[in-house]
Amino acid sequence: MTESLRSALKQLRLSGLLESLEVRLHEAAGNGLNHAEFLEVILHDELAVRGDRQLRRRVKAAQFRELKTLEDFDWSFNPSIKKKQLFDLATCRFVREARDVLLLGPPGVGKSFLAQALGYQALKAGFLVLYRSIFDVVRDFLHDEALGGEDKVLARYLKPDLLIVDDMGMKQLPKRSGEYLFEIIMRRYETRTTMMTSNRPLEDWGKLLGDVPSATAILDRFLHHAEIVQITGKSYRLRNGSRPEASGETPAKAASAVVGAEASN
Repeated sequence: MTESLRSALKQLRLSGLLESLEVRLHEAAGNGLNHAEFLEVILHDELAVRGDRQLRRRVKAAQFRELKTLEDFDWSFNPSIKKKQLFDLATCRFVREARDVLLLGPPGVGKSFLAQALGYQALKAGFLVLYRSIFDVVRDFLHDEALGGEDKVLARYLKPDLLIVDDMGMKQLPKRSGEYLFEIIMRRYETRTTMMTSNRPLEDWGKLLGDVPSATAILDRFLHHAEIVQITGKSYRLRNGSRPEASGETPAKAASAVVGAEASN
């Protein structure tokens, strides 16, 4: 490769082509590729490099706690997990259809792992993804509210094709948390996909948020088109300990309980 060609490729920012051109020139000579075939090969190299670079940028922007994949998940540890349901979700049809997903179950059974793995699948499918714990969500809104930038942080949560809100139910949330979460769910309803994980029964969400009416409104919209992934079994983090108790509630029963709680207040 001549220096003038190398310089031209750098100016055009064709880094993929720059990396592979020497090898491809030798391959073309050895395999007798014609001009069109050679051009197709080197353009595919450039597209592959750009695709990898774009995926890395999207992974960084998604802010996953850890990068997880479905292939890395230990399906044998909790055989009750519906593997087919998770791999159906991995096709990302639910994102294309703007349907929500709830992963529900006791601590340690793999909800966060699976949520992040599905988020990574969505990134590879070309979707924009944002991962935040419920504590991150509340902290973001409280911080920007203090600085007068509520619209800016809300726009950040409305933009992704898939928003993952993790750890709902770990502990009671600060005042106005229900208002923030409701605003996100309401504005994304039937336009963008939201995935949430929770280790607490849905009828407890009113207590967690400190706002039963907001919890009722959130669940009414969120569960309308939601697919529920109910997970039971042993905790990965307590492999040598006792088996945690699994929740036996159903989403419909939980939503009714929240509504009933509101009516009694």
